[in-house]
Amino acid sequence: MLDLKNYIREIPNFPKYGIQFKDITPLLQSPEAIKESVSQFLKLIGDVKIDKVVAIESRGFLFGMLLAEKLNAGFVPIRKPGKLPSDTFSEVYELEYGKDTLEIHCDAIKRGEKIILHDDVLATGGTAKTACNLVEKMGAEIVQFNFLLELEFLNGRRKLNAYPIESLMKY
Repeated sequence: MLDLKNYIREIPNFPKYGIQFKDITPLLQSPEAIKESVSQFLKLIGDVKIDKVVAIESRGFLFGMLLAEKLNAGFVPIRKPGKLPSDTFSEVYELEYGKDTLEIHCDAIKRGEKIILHDDVLATGGTAKTACNLVEKMGAEIVQFNFLLELEFLNGRRKLNAYPIESLMKY
């Protein structure tokens, strides 16, 4: 089994001073690390029947699509405003300095469907919680949140503590 942390590059002071950015692009450049990541995600998901993998823009799409294919499930993107071409539900959420919005197509999820909600990083949990709210408003059940990386010191799990949460790597 590969140590996936060996494929994460740390970039100091990006995007601003004091941030130690976790860059996943070296992992994405390695076919072995990609396969190992998908394999580990599938083990964490287990035998649960999943109807859709819902992934958050944009890096969440990278593994979200791979998981959907392996799980024989549909894929649903959650995007920033104005990126989806059909009717959408939207939800505004608070950022450290301001607000942002996420959107999902109104017809993307059916009531009662079982959902994996995926993103690349769990940081403060605000984006993931907003995505969760959108999915639940549509009447679906979130079976699991899964993340490639989790920044534990930011306590994002607290916003999602009512759900199963899995992360392949923790910092």
